[in-house]
Amino acid sequence: MSEKTTPEPQATNHSGAQESAGTQVPGGTTSEAVASDVVLDTAGGQMPPSAVPAATQRHGRDHDRDSSGSVLHQIFTGNAMVSFLSVLLAIVLGGILMAVTNPKVAVTAGYFFAQPGDLLTEVIRPYTALVQGSIFNWAGADLAAQLYPITETLTVATPLICAGLGVALAFRAGLFNIGAQGQIIFGALFGAYVGFAWHLPIGLHLLVVILAGLVGGAVWGGVVGLLKARTGAHEVIVTIMLNYIANFLLLFLLTTPAFQRKGSTNPISPFLDSTALFPELLGPQFRLHAGFLMAIAATAFVWWLLNRSTIGFEFRAVGANPSAARTAGINVARSTILVMAIAGALAGLAGVAQVSGTEKYLSGGVAASIGFDAITVALLGRSTPWGTFFAGLLFGAFRAGGVAMQAQTQTPIDIVLVIQSLIVLFIAAPPLVRAIFGLNPRKKKTTTSGTAGSRTGGVKSGAAA
Repeated sequence: MSEKTTPEPQATNHSGAQESAGTQVPGGTTSEAVASDVVLDTAGGQMPPSAVPAATQRHGRDHDRDSSGSVLHQIFTGNAMVSFLSVLLAIVLGGILMAVTNPKVAVTAGYFFAQPGDLLTEVIRPYTALVQGSIFNWAGADLAAQLYPITETLTVATPLICAGLGVALAFRAGLFNIGAQGQIIFGALFGAYVGFAWHLPIGLHLLVVILAGLVGGAVWGGVVGLLKARTGAHEVIVTIMLNYIANFLLLFLLTTPAFQRKGSTNPISPFLDSTALFPELLGPQFRLHAGFLMAIAATAFVWWLLNRSTIGFEFRAVGANPSAARTAGINVARSTILVMAIAGALAGLAGVAQVSGTEKYLSGGVAASIGFDAITVALLGRSTPWGTFFAGLLFGAFRAGGVAMQAQTQTPIDIVLVIQSLIVLFIAAPPLVRAIFGLNPRKKKTTTSGTAGSRTGGVKSGAAA
């Protein structure tokens, strides 16, 4: 009989461990730590490798140690920081454009080395006037004159916030509400008619005007949702066409006896009753009215709707994936109609703020460009309620301060529109902003993944050996 020899498992495994110690890590370097991980993970060769290698576990501990740095990295590369940097970059480029087109800058540049302060003064003078016209006028004769700019900013921002909330809410549900302009017009149309044609007691009259504006905007927005849900019509095309219909319908109605002011040939309505107007918050010397408080309440409502209500959850689910939402039992058609009706109602509040607060009557230019600016406000606010609120304040400051900038420095107010357009450009291209400021969120992630891959690859190589 021939003797059978049985190999010793310990020697073989030990040899394997020794070979793994000399195995090259994919990164190209030999690591004794990888060998020790293999020995610990396999209990010296007595057990098969576990599903989670020790190297990966140690990487997790290293990741925990670096968590504070990761949090800071996320903060500096997050959406809020990108939005802030987009505004900053647009302001800088707008300043360069104003400097290039300002003849006084060219004159002061000729003796820059003799008196550099003159050039710097001319460069920043338009923005100084912008701040004086939108936040605080330190050259004002009294406190009222000094505080007047900030009150104008809040007044102008009120309809922008309300309309921006309507656009942002639709965005969160996956719908592009480009029809805020028409919804503002219908809200103003309904609210103004109730304001000058109905004569109700104080308090009740204003409440009915607000409700009428909500109904007007909701009807015009609900039409879009209904067509989208029942026929599949694209909401962008429908809303754009409804903007034209609302605008020309308003111009026509202002020439009819029901809406045109008696004794006037201009297409304007009668003044609203005093009981239908928002009360003034700081007295008659300021235009700031209680509509701004309504805008704050609308922002809080949209936040609650999206984050604390079942309907808001359905909106966000439909916006994320309509097919998955339908599979989960959500009525996508109903959500589409409802979200567009609520978005239209919010835009209708902007129209009420115009006729019952700022203008106090209805005219063909009641919506101005608020509906289109609201799209920019919603984009800058990342379609979040409070982000939209602060974006509305920023654009209100631009519009209020642009008038003072043009009056004091002869800088065309169109520069403000250029800055707003640049903001939209940078908001729509976050990778461009991150690249300009060197904030690449993938860089750290790629480095970390590469390190983890090296360690895991080393373990696999050692196990294979």
